[in-house]
Amino acid sequence: MSAPSPSCPDDAAARRLARSMAVVSAFCLTGDTMLYIALPLFWQECGLTALWQVGVLLAVNRLVRLPLNPLVRLLYTRIDQRTGMALAVVLAASTTLLYGVAQSFALWLLLRCLWGLAWTLLRLGSLFALMAASRKDNRGYLMGSYNGLVRLGSLLGMIGGGLLADLLGFSTVALLFGALTLTGLPLALIRIPRSGRATGAASQAAGLPLRPPDMRRAFITGLLVALVFQGIYAATLSRMVALHVGELALAGGLVIGCATLAGMLQALRWLWEPWLAPWFGRLSDGPRGRGPVLCACLGGGACALALVALYLPAPLWLPLLLCSQLCATGLATLSDAAASDTAERHGHPTHTLASYAFIVDCGAAAGPVLAYSVQDLWGMDAAYLAAAALLLCLLPLWMRREAA
Repeated sequence: MSAPSPSCPDDAAARRLARSMAVVSAFCLTGDTMLYIALPLFWQECGLTALWQVGVLLAVNRLVRLPLNPLVRLLYTRIDQRTGMALAVVLAASTTLLYGVAQSFALWLLLRCLWGLAWTLLRLGSLFALMAASRKDNRGYLMGSYNGLVRLGSLLGMIGGGLLADLLGFSTVALLFGALTLTGLPLALIRIPRSGRATGAASQAAGLPLRPPDMRRAFITGLLVALVFQGIYAATLSRMVALHVGELALAGGLVIGCATLAGMLQALRWLWEPWLAPWFGRLSDGPRGRGPVLCACLGGGACALALVALYLPAPLWLPLLLCSQLCATGLATLSDAAASDTAERHGHPTHTLASYAFIVDCGAAAGPVLAYSVQDLWGMDAAYLAAAALLLCLLPLWMRREAA
């Protein structure tokens, strides 16, 4: 059966909702991404006394999301999606503004925990709203549109934060990005509807078992995809570039450093996601379901990561790295869509999606620990072989056609 016409009013409203929530989330992400670029360079200016404090501050916002996920799920049973997203914008803007004046590790720790709360509100509010506004034949496209547009905020934070911090100083950049984040508040209040409050039986499913096979499959997929790409890959990209490429000499005597090259590779992914993430989602919305597209991305990602562990010439190695990022784009969107399908199918959407978000955060938090533990034993290349093996472990789960 062909997908409904793009002119369908419900589809148009769902697309507007996805774009609005994505833009609000992108505004909020700018300050966080700026911090990953600027804080390791300006940590003394920010009142920190040791580099280990930088590592803690860049990780604690993920760790705090683990206990916050169930609490935010309960909060969304009492407030509507507009209120939740507006609260997230206020928290994100406030924390980013205060980055510019914070001068103690304790205050920084509090601000990063508050940002973790803001992102949990954004992430769960968006998942709940998009699941409710979509159908199985357009959910992949909507999830892809959301994920792709959100990454433009990361791109702006990384490029703008790095350039402006060198020109204007950290405090000024934090204040500018805080003000930019605050501009998302009118958009949240005007463009996001009040509907979407989680009530009734669906919100009471605190003891939902994981017996349905498709639910286990969606959760395991989210866990391992996050562990591989949000955890292992994100934490080790610059290290792998240094090991396999080093400084890259270009024509005219121009030399690109390892950190710059790694940043450019990551930025390239964020540039293509607004177009490619919806494309992957639309492919999976067809009558054959998400299984075939997921299998292709899993297989392609596993092969690319395994080959990246080999010492190959840079003109061959770098395209393989980009291929793994391409597969990561598809897997991020498709795993979210599969989890939303499962939530709708089993009638407990808020609990299922909150549990899925919790599991994804567990994977993202565990990835760096696993990567560097494997590196200490067998080297960084072994970590990428392990990541490839984890993706291959998912293939049997998706080889059979998705259940109707």
